Amino acid sequence: MKLSSVKMIQALMLCGFISTAAWSQEVKKETKVFETKMDKFSSKTGTISKFVDFRLPDLKTGYTNAETRIRKLMSGTESLYFYQIEKKGQYSNTTASIEYSDLLEVIKALKTLTQDVEKDIAGNPDYLENKFVTTDGFQLGYYVEKGRSTWYVKLEKYGTDNTLFIKDRTVIESAFGEARAKIEDLRK
Repeated sequence: MKLSSVKMIQALMLCGFISTAAWSQEVKKETKVFETKMDKFSSKTGTISKFVDFRLPDLKTGYTNAETRIRKLMSGTESLYFYQIEKKGQYSNTTASIEYSDLLEVIKALKTLTQDVEKDIAGNPDYLENKFVTTDGFQLGYYVEKGRSTWYVKLEKYGTDNTLFIKDRTVIESAFGEARAKIEDLRK
């Protein structure tokens, strides 16, 4: 082989490599869409899903009232129960759907937060936040500022205008206790 033939073969191979690299595309990983327990349960394919709502008294907040209910979701032979809190907005509504087992955890967390709040106020911080977050993104907590605590619930993991401020912690305790009792009654 002559030197020019070798160079020509090398040039062709280089062109082939460059064109392959230029035309190849990076495979993008699919981003996972966040799915709540309610989303997963109600979107099962191949089964009939049904839900039934049972209204509860409104949750009294600092600025407005939020509607509450128990939603029984049935898919095939399975049933799940959710405590729902819905905040009406000007353009859309924000809803928390707290599955029964998560509700029990939220109630336990509320007891712990209640024990901590006075100590946190006494610490006189410039700002302090103490909260519990469920796997679905529902938050319950308080913040301390200027020697006072303010309780809140954040209904959804993402979005805006999804926080309810509650003046009296006992309002939350009462609402969650009532929701637990209603679900336990429905499960009988």
